[in-house]
Amino acid sequence: MLIPVQITYRDMGESEALSTLIRVRAQRLERYYDRISACRVLVEQPHRHSRSGEHFHVRINLTVPGGELLVEREPTQRSRHEDAYVAVSDAFRAARRKLQDYVRRRRPYKKHHARTPHGRVGKIYSAEGFGFIETDDGREIYFDRRSVLHGAFPRLAIGAKVRFAEESGESGPQASTVELLRGPRVT
Repeated sequence: MLIPVQITYRDMGESEALSTLIRVRAQRLERYYDRISACRVLVEQPHRHSRSGEHFHVRINLTVPGGELLVEREPTQRSRHEDAYVAVSDAFRAARRKLQDYVRRRRPYKKHHARTPHGRVGKIYSAEGFGFIETDDGREIYFDRRSVLHGAFPRLAIGAKVRFAEESGESGPQASTVELLRGPRVT
């Protein structure tokens, strides 16, 4: 972080142990996003009711490129926030999730699928049960009757458009699967 963690205590005494926990948790946030420029944490004990216990309110404000992320943890009637350490830990877990969502939204990631190779049947030996595919770059890929999907081997003809998955064979490249593409029938 560019600016050290700023910790503010309101309506309660300052605690060195709690401050250490806050600094450690803030440091851990940098594992998820290393461009956090500032982190401000407010811990307060707004209500001191004798019957409901002492609940703690924690607010974390993270300054990141393009904005600020705010996490507030308000105590509920039956919350576990009677312990300041639990309240701080819950707030930092929520801050981590919010930071991860922020990073995910900003990431210019787009899933690109590898294009499945296409080609045309160049040679076919129906009686022997195999043939060759001519690729766009001029290579010949061997295929077997068993590699043709949907039992389409009898419908294959020279010039038919196919999609295939290539792998290395004993004698060179071969197609592990061949799919006949729909289109005008070539004879």
